[in-house]
Amino acid sequence: MKLDIIKGHGSGNDFFLVDEFTTGYSFTETERSELAKLLCNRETSLGADGVLYIMNSERADGKMRVFNADGSEASMCGNGLRLAARYLCESKGLDHAVVETMKADLKVSKYKELYPDIQTYQVEISPVLFDLKALPLNLPQPVLMNERIPQLSEELEFTAVAVPNPHLITLVDTVTLKSDTQKLLSEKVNGPNQLFPDGVNVSFVKVLQTGEIYVRTFERGVGFTNACGTAMSASSLVTCLQQLNQFETAIDVYNNGGKVKCIVHQQGKNYRIDLIGNATYLFNASVDVDFDKGAFAVLSKKDLAEQSSYNRLQSEVQEYLMANLEG
Repeated sequence: MKLDIIKGHGSGNDFFLVDEFTTGYSFTETERSELAKLLCNRETSLGADGVLYIMNSERADGKMRVFNADGSEASMCGNGLRLAARYLCESKGLDHAVVETMKADLKVSKYKELYPDIQTYQVEISPVLFDLKALPLNLPQPVLMNERIPQLSEELEFTAVAVPNPHLITLVDTVTLKSDTQKLLSEKVNGPNQLFPDGVNVSFVKVLQTGEIYVRTFERGVGFTNACGTAMSASSLVTCLQQLNQFETAIDVYNNGGKVKCIVHQQGKNYRIDLIGNATYLFNASVDVDFDKGAFAVLSKKDLAEQSSYNRLQSEVQEYLMANLEG
């Protein structure tokens, strides 16, 4: 099967976009999973964190489905949604759109440049759910807000939230951030365990100063990534709930892949988050996929000229983090 694909990234979190709504491509559920495992394998000539399938929707401007590198399907992906938003908006000539995802129809829009010559999109992250059944997290209580989980750590305090991907978030100091604590803890809750039967995304958050945080995330089904959009959104929410940042005010969120902005909106007891960041295309490619043999061949590949601008942003971010990610 011959496919035309685009590779892009949001904050260094990279994906292949597969267009099912204009090309007529059709896949079985097994093939979607297998294609993700094939294309995303970083031991091949391609490699990525996941595949975004862009599809028709009966109730929105388009639909996004997200498959991780291990072939599992994610309910949402904030960094991927920005790429899907760009693709749909450019394909349909829109500045604003609504994208159907597994759990919700989300508003997206083109946004003023986060940095010169960087395509920037704002996407809605919701619903926000604190009910532990939504993750799920097996504890004898309804929610977990800045509390210890003795089975995981005697020192760290966690907040559990689904947006709608499940997240376990803790605020840490630099010493903890530089230790192997996050790796060991994340591998524990994403292997066979009683607490998180479906696994969970684990984020360690360091507050740099008011209005600025650093987030590092271990994603279930992926491992450590340059950035996770829903994790950065959920982490911003947690800092607002702990009165370290303000609702309705943009928060600069730094990550190993770059930088985004998050605005946390509070509406009574309900919350939603705007995630604002890059949607950068890396290359177009044509591939020939043989599902029976579990293999593919790259027929052609054309690099695009967008990454150089993002490299400048990333360089500034790394310099900033080196100077400020201490203490």
